[in-house]
Amino acid sequence: MKDIHMKVIELLKQGNCTPQISQIAKKLKEPSTTIHYNIHKLEEEKKIKSYKAVFDYRNIEQGFCCFVLINLSPDEYGDPERIGKELCKHSEIESIDIVTGDWEMVLKVRTKTQEEYYDFLKRVISRKGIVKIKSLTSLKQLKTEYVVLD
Repeated sequence: MKDIHMKVIELLKQGNCTPQISQIAKKLKEPSTTIHYNIHKLEEEKKIKSYKAVFDYRNIEQGFCCFVLINLSPDEYGDPERIGKELCKHSEIESIDIVTGDWEMVLKVRTKTQEEYYDFLKRVISRKGIVKIKSLTSLKQLKTEYVVLD
């Protein structure tokens, strides 16, 4: 059989998953039709934006994780969303948050190795508008997307 697991992983990371209604119904002890109705309503109300898989990133060659704190230059400080939207284009970035405090943005970045992370920094983060960064390396992830990991 054709091995396309990396293509499947990329689609799942982008939210191409669907809820397993029968499993939810069984856990909640409610009919499947009730679950389907409620999920559909949550989707219509835009309370559910997407469904995605929760991965063991070490097993899909993205086991190196860093949180990157970013300070913007004074000329970019007034519109952090502009830089955030540019950064969204990079598949290594799992999440981008505009924050308060000593830093303007927090990124969660995943790569295979520390060397790939370093290359990512040189290629993407070392750009006009970003004046200072601080990398916090994750040693072990215990919970993500509300799922406790082993």
